[in-house]
Amino acid sequence: MLSSYLLSLREGIEAALIIGILLGAVRLIKRPDLLSAVWFGALSAIILSILSAVLLTSLGLELEGTAEVIFEGFTMLIAAALLTWMIFWMSGYSLTLKAALETDIQRASHFGGRAIFLVAFIAVLREGIELALFLTASAFVAGSFQTLLGAVLGLGTAVLLGWSLFASTIRLDLRRFFQVTSILLILFAAGLFAHGVHEFIEIGWLPAIVENVWDTSFILSKESVAGQLMGALFGYNPSPDLTEVIAYIAYFVAIGIGLQWSSQRPQKTAQANA
Repeated sequence: MLSSYLLSLREGIEAALIIGILLGAVRLIKRPDLLSAVWFGALSAIILSILSAVLLTSLGLELEGTAEVIFEGFTMLIAAALLTWMIFWMSGYSLTLKAALETDIQRASHFGGRAIFLVAFIAVLREGIELALFLTASAFVAGSFQTLLGAVLGLGTAVLLGWSLFASTIRLDLRRFFQVTSILLILFAAGLFAHGVHEFIEIGWLPAIVENVWDTSFILSKESVAGQLMGALFGYNPSPDLTEVIAYIAYFVAIGIGLQWSSQRPQKTAQANA
């Protein structure tokens, strides 16, 4: 439940910020007649995202045997890849998001409400489809009910925080919020990646190399509440195969290299422009 809560909270906050920026941009160009197009576009994207989440989860639950394992494995790997991309995107392009959306609104305003609708629809749909895929992967690990409960609570919290932010009743340090959630999401993505690899080991697509490298069940059983929580959040497996361990470590190595590269890129850009 905590993983789906965290994912829904983060994506919900991002969607709230996007909607707030779009509404502010429409007011900035003094076109209050276009506000309804922003809301309609955002709500349409939300509805389509919910339907996508239901469709993906239903498809996964209807499959059986090898087909189910393959679907779950690919879903987890794709969700891990999207989570990683989202973290890098927020760290590198979040500063220009407001200016980019405002420019899109200014351009779209010349073409009327339909263009404004499309801008809002596409901007919010990206967050919604990402969340739909994340929740589907989370449901395979934590269960449908716990995932749904976490998603509802996370989105509810995001709505309250979003409303409070724009009503100026609280001041949330968004930079720190995204930094902290990025760390947790990296751990969650690593667990999804390792879990996806484990699914492919089960059907023989990948070799185990060495089965059950260690067994920590006597310390933290997978059936215990804490074990289930660690499994849902971080992909905890008390007796992993060597391939699964290598995949888990390789993910963190790749993340470290990627973060180092992304942190050096702005410096190189600034030096080139100097």
